[in-house]
Amino acid sequence: MKKTTIGIIGLGKMGGNMALQAIDKGYKVAGYDLNSYPELQEYGLTQAPDMDSLVAALPSPRMVFIYVPAGAVIDRIIEQLSTRLEKGDIIIDGGNSYWGDSVRRAQALKEHEIAFVDCGTSGGVDGARNGACFMAGGEPEAMDHVAPVLRDLSVENGFVHTGGPGSGHYVKLVHNGIEFGMLQAIAEGMDLLSHYREELNFPEILKTWNHGSVIRSWLIELMAKTYDEQQGFENVPSYIEDTGEVNWLVADAMRMEVPVPVIAQSVMQLFASRKPGSIADKAIAMMRNGFGGHPFGPDEGIRYERKYGKLENIESSYLYKKKPE
Repeated sequence: MKKTTIGIIGLGKMGGNMALQAIDKGYKVAGYDLNSYPELQEYGLTQAPDMDSLVAALPSPRMVFIYVPAGAVIDRIIEQLSTRLEKGDIIIDGGNSYWGDSVRRAQALKEHEIAFVDCGTSGGVDGARNGACFMAGGEPEAMDHVAPVLRDLSVENGFVHTGGPGSGHYVKLVHNGIEFGMLQAIAEGMDLLSHYREELNFPEILKTWNHGSVIRSWLIELMAKTYDEQQGFENVPSYIEDTGEVNWLVADAMRMEVPVPVIAQSVMQLFASRKPGSIADKAIAMMRNGFGGHPFGPDEGIRYERKYGKLENIESSYLYKKKPE
């Protein structure tokens, strides 16, 4: 199949690496960004100075990928494109937009006879450069043009047409929620390993887990790699930053009355990472002191009762006793 020229708005980590991969796959790429990227231009990308020049560089039907953060900026870009594109052209939002916004945008563009594809993209920066995973929603006519490009830019079997407009970003949002639950489970497992009665060899355990075990995964691989690079946990801050997309999923689940306790709790635990000595913790301590005379702060007697006093059925409290030297 003859490779066409595609447009990419947003040439940062995701859009820039996607452009490099597309060039490797034989596509011509015209890009637009407020910043200049000479390294991309040297690789073969044509960086347009403005939106008009970008649109003029693309053959019909034009395909314009957007790789910028979710939010109002997407609407501004779409508004600018809608006055420049023509009937049958296609806008593809490859970011983490909310699926409800994608439904709205598709309906608005339909009035201009411009197609909209919401394309959830997974695999991170490495995937953008070497083969991503795409979950794309859109009308069949638009997907006839977009699907071959996405298949070229994905890993093997890493593309799915999920359904109509909005479905791609919905599937990606659910994917992100599952990711949060998996991250939380792995993190809790690491914490449990660190509490064993003797020091365990984390790198070797992680290596073994990723060879034949049920939980082998890219996340375990990344955990092992970063643990080695950072030489343990000591120099890594506990504060977890996040752009908040999974919050949308939890809100959707509540409206749909679908129970998602693991995903919801993983979001709550993420919030907890940001609030050392939070007012909520202080308020609970106040109330416990009020109704039960429970002390403020650590208490060795209570700690001993918690760790040893309720373990009569666990022989010698082996979980908590250090291995003899």
